[in-house]
Amino acid sequence: RRVLFRSLFWLKLIPDRNGVKVARVVIMGAGVAGHTAALHAKRMLGKNHEIVVVAPNAKYNWIPSNIWVGVGKMDAKQVTFPLAPIYKRKKIEFHQALAQSIYPEGDAKSNKPFIDVTYTEPSKSGQVGRIEYDFLINATGPKLNFAATPGLGPDGYSVSVCTYGHATEAAKQLDEVIAKLKSGKRQTLAVGVGHGTCTCEGAAFEYTFNVDHELRKAGVRDLADLYYITNEFELGDFGVGGMVFTQQGFQTTSKLWTESLFRERNVKAITGVHVSEVKPGEVHYENVDGEKGQLNFDFAMLLPPFRGVDLKAFDKNGSDISETIFAPNGFMKVDADYTIKPYEEWRAEDWPKTYCNPKYPNIYAVGIVFAPPHQISKPRKSPNGTLIAPAPPRTGMPSGIMGKTAVLSIRERLKNGENTILPTASMSDMGAACVASAGSGIFNGSAASMTMYPVVPDYVKYPTTGRSAPDTFGEIGLAGHWIKLLLHYMFIYKAKARFGWYLIPE
Repeated sequence: RRVLFRSLFWLKLIPDRNGVKVARVVIMGAGVAGHTAALHAKRMLGKNHEIVVVAPNAKYNWIPSNIWVGVGKMDAKQVTFPLAPIYKRKKIEFHQALAQSIYPEGDAKSNKPFIDVTYTEPSKSGQVGRIEYDFLINATGPKLNFAATPGLGPDGYSVSVCTYGHATEAAKQLDEVIAKLKSGKRQTLAVGVGHGTCTCEGAAFEYTFNVDHELRKAGVRDLADLYYITNEFELGDFGVGGMVFTQQGFQTTSKLWTESLFRERNVKAITGVHVSEVKPGEVHYENVDGEKGQLNFDFAMLLPPFRGVDLKAFDKNGSDISETIFAPNGFMKVDADYTIKPYEEWRAEDWPKTYCNPKYPNIYAVGIVFAPPHQISKPRKSPNGTLIAPAPPRTGMPSGIMGKTAVLSIRERLKNGENTILPTASMSDMGAACVASAGSGIFNGSAASMTMYPVVPDYVKYPTTGRSAPDTFGEIGLAGHWIKLLLHYMFIYKAKARFGWYLIPE
C-alpha cells in the first residue's frame, strides 16, 4: 500500500497534502506556441502551480488549414474550436482579454510582476484588469501589419488567409472569379506576399497551388493567368536561404525543384519584389534593381508583413522601458546576439537557445514573437534604398517546440533555482518539416513535402550546404497530401487535449 501511495503521489494522481500554490505561470496568447505551452505546463508542473492563459480570442484556430478554408475545401468550424471548455477541463485559468502592458518589477503598490489587460469577453468587454505572475510566457503571435502597404488586406483591395475569417472571405471571392471563368471571361489571379519584409512565403506557395488545383478541378485553368508575387530573390528560398535536397543519392537545389513545379503548373513568378501599393485591380511593386512594375488582377491574396503586437513595458517607477524589452519591430528580445554585423559574419550561434529575456529571466518569448537576430535569407536593397528581405519563419513546428521548452525551463527553475542549466531549442539545432498540400480529399490532391535540418544553416558544422544532407529533402506526390490531411486531424486532436495528446510530437 505504501508503494502504491507513493506511485500515485509522484504520478500526480492524488494531490499534494499541503495544497500550496507555489508559482503562477501566465501565458499570453493561445496559438500554437501559447496553447502548447499551457497544456504542457499543466501536465509537467503539477497541481500546486497555477497556469493562466490570457488571449483576446475565444477560439483556437489551426492556422495551417486556413489554406483549405481559403479555397472552400473546409469551413471555419473544421479549423477552430472554443478554448474555454478545454481550459476548464484541464483546470487552467482563462482570461479572454488583450494584454496591454508588462510590469516586470511590479509598481509602487506591489513588488509582484503583473500584466495589464483589457477584456474582450462580451460580458466584460472593455473592462481592465491586472494579472500577477511569477513566470510569464509571451506567445502573443504577430500583429498583421496590413498598414505597412497602402491598400493591402481585407480593408483594402486584396484578401488574406491569416485568420479563419479572412480565409472564408477569400474563398467567397475565389468562387466569384471561378464563376466568371466558367462564363468564358479571362481572369488574372495574384497570390503571394504584400511587402518586401514578409515572412510565410511557404503559406503563399501553398495557397498558390491550392488555387491552381481548384481552377483545374473546375475546368477553367486555361482561361486563368496565375501569378506568384514574392520577396524571395529566387524561387525556393522560402525565407530560409534556399535548400540543397538529396534525392536517391543525387543533389538538387530547392530553386530548381520549385522552378520545375512552377513550369509544370504554368504559374508565372514575379520574384525579388517589394509590393509598394495595392489599388483596385492593381498591384504596384519595385524589384531589387529598383525597377517599378504593375500587375493588373481580378483576384489577389497577398500576405501581410508581421510585427510585434502593441505591448508596452514599464519599470517599478512607471517609466517606459519598452525599448529595452522589445526590438524596434515590436518583437521581444531574448538570449540572441543582436550585434549589428555584415551578412557574411552571421553565425548559427547568434540565434537564441532558451528564449529568456536577458534582463528578466522569468520572462520568455516563444514562436513568432521573439526577435530574431537577423534574417536567414540574404537581405537586399534596391538602388532606391528599399529593403527586400524575407523575414525568418518561426511558426508551426518550431513554435510548438519553443513553447514546450519554455515550460521545461520553468520546471527546472522551480526545482533547482535560478542558476540551473536550462534546456535549449535553438533554430540552428532544430529541424522542420513543411507539407504544402493542394486539395483536401483522400484521393484528390498532391503535396510538396520538404524537410530541413537545421532551420538556420550552420556552415561550421555543415560547410558545403549549411544543412545535413540526409535530413534535407523535397518530394511531390499524393503521399505528402495524405500526411498533410493526417496532420490536420492529429494536431486538432492534440490541441483539444484528448487522451494521450502529449504523445503527439510538436
